This record gives sequence, structure tokens and C-alpha cells, in this order.
Amino acid sequence: MAEAYVLDAVRTPVGRRGGALAAVHPADLGAHVIKAVVGRTGVDPALVDDVILGCVDTLGPQAGNLARTAWLAAGFPDHVPGVTVDRQCGSSQQAVHFAAQAVLSGTADLVLAGGVQNMSAVPIGSAMLAGRELGFPDPFSGSKGWQERYGAEEVSQFRSADLIARHWDLSRAQLEEFALRSHERAAAAIDEGRFDAELVAYGDFRVDEGPRRDTSLEKMASLKPLSDGSRITAAVSSQLSDGASATLLASEAFVREHKLKPRARIHHLSVRAADPVWMLTGPIPATAHALCKTGLTIGEIDLFEVNEAFASVVLAWLDETGADPDRVNVNGGAIALGHPIGASGTKLFATLLHELERRDARFGLQTMCEGGGTANVTIVERL
Repeated sequence: MAEAYVLDAVRTPVGRRGGALAAVHPADLGAHVIKAVVGRTGVDPALVDDVILGCVDTLGPQAGNLARTAWLAAGFPDHVPGVTVDRQCGSSQQAVHFAAQAVLSGTADLVLAGGVQNMSAVPIGSAMLAGRELGFPDPFSGSKGWQERYGAEEVSQFRSADLIARHWDLSRAQLEEFALRSHERAAAAIDEGRFDAELVAYGDFRVDEGPRRDTSLEKMASLKPLSDGSRITAAVSSQLSDGASATLLASEAFVREHKLKPRARIHHLSVRAADPVWMLTGPIPATAHALCKTGLTIGEIDLFEVNEAFASVVLAWLDETGADPDRVNVNGGAIALGHPIGASGTKLFATLLHELERRDARFGLQTMCEGGGTANVTIVERL
């Protein structure tokens, strides 16, 4: 049976909006992790079959096929192609899936997958709003088919997060307790050097900027909700961030020919979807589907990375799956560490790979909620 092997995975430290990476061109951010992962594996960049990067809001410096631009900005051969994908928050996780599928199909032997996002330079939602000057207020208004099916309801991640909190009867206090734990876990991971192996410093920038060591339940309780009556505040939401991440996937033939030692294999990859208005519930059916396809139980997964777009998303997922909370986001998540949306998929992939190795564990499952209600699931088996 064909295999897709993971050679390595890296990420930059994540910068806060307006922080250490704010002035870095997205192509240079991408080039940085591309050079790092190629250099760490020792492969000849001329042998890469394709470069697939995730990015959302591909405007300005993120436009023009950023994957191609970043590869060339890295100084690597211009015969290697590149393509940029947008599956919203799961864009770079989808890049991993496309890369693995190319290897598994036998049409490629070495593919670089990753993601880039500079949310300081290009604010979140810029692409959604770019059509206003052309007479399109948002992506949905004016579509007869959409409005016949879903009406004129607000479609936003914030509304979805609140709908989830209410449906699963998650109190604001529960959401804030989860958020505080994310910050505490992230701070502990930094202090213990758990991220050191996956990080590639950008100049003098070496440590994630997001975790708030001085936060508390009292401080969180003092924040105003995003809207009247909402249970969602900034404290229980992911942070707007800048960053990049990358991984290299190779075929069995390539690994054997070049005498490489892969670190893991892709055990499973799939994507599922749920209601696009509720939007952020996708990881629940996606996880159930992945476990059914693989025959694995939730208890056989050693570690989980479930993107913390909002605390309510992960808490609802925990409630429905019965996963052990002590195996989920063990080093904190996007509430503390940030969510550079186009880069978050391979960022979590890098963290999951390195933590599996640190714990001498076998299976890791990664899933992310995504705009439109979709959700990717990747199961990695450490070798």
C-alpha cells in the first residue's frame, strides 16, 4: 500500500497583531519556513514536485499565488510550481491533505505543504468586504439559491460560537475557565521548551507572543460580550495573529532512494461539513467520520489538536466525542497562542508531530472548524 511520510514540520513563533511579525512581507514569512523545513531535512529543493500553501484574504501582499512567490523568495529553483489554497481556517491543513493525496496517488514524490498569514497587514475578512465597491456587500447577499435555502440570516463565526454555547448550555464561566487553562498550558509549554524543536526563529523573534501570563478569571469576567446577551468575549476567542508553518511529505520510494528517516506517516485524512450558518460544528461529524473510516476509537488516539477558534467549539466537541480533555491541546491552543488563519493548519500539525515524539505516543488527531461549516481531520501515526 502506498504511504505518505512526514519528513519534518516547522513553524515560526506566532506574533500578535501589530507585533514582531507585523511588518514582514507574507512572501518572506513563507520563504522563511520553506527554507527551514528543506534545510532541516537535507533534501534537494530541485526535487520538490509542488508547493501548496494555505492563505486566507489573498489581497495585496498575499495575492498573486503566494505559494509560488514565497518559494521564489526563498531563492529556490524556478521550475518548481506552487499553488495557494483557501479552505478558510483549515487552509494549510487542506494543503497537507492535497500534498498527501498527491503522494498517495503516485503522481508526486515530494511535496511541501504549509501556510502563511499576516493578519496585521491584511485584516481578517478583507476578502469578504473587498466586493463592496463593486456592489456586493458580502459573499451571500444576492444569491437566490442561498437565500432560498438559508434566508438572510447573519453568517459569522461570532454568531456561530454563541449559538454553540447556547445549544450545548455552556456558561460564560465555563468558557472562561477553558480559556484560562489554554493560557496556563501554553505558558508551561514555553517554559519547559516543548515548542523549541518545532520553532524556527525569525531574526531575534523566538517565543510566541500570545500567551497572557497575567490573565485571570476575574479579568476575563470584566470584559464586555461581543454583543448584548452573548456569552462570547475576546477572552474566549482566538487571537488575530501573524505566522507561517510548513511540512514536507514524501513517498516511500523517495524515502528509500534518498535514505531518509521519516518521522511519521499519514494514517488518515478526510473532510466533512455541517450547517454553514452554525459553521463551527464541523469537527464533530468530521471526527466521527474519521474514526469510523479507520476503525479507531476515541480512546485509541493519544493526542488531539482541536483548533481553539472559540472555547465553545472545543467544549462542544469534547461533549460529543467523549475525548479525554487531558489529551486535547495539551500545550494550549489558539486562544493563548494565536490563530494566523492560513498558517494554523500546519502550525497545529507541527505541534502535534513534536508532542507525539516527546511523549513516545502513536496516534494524533487534528481537526479544525472552518468557514462554511467544513472541517478537516488528519490522523498521524508516529514512526
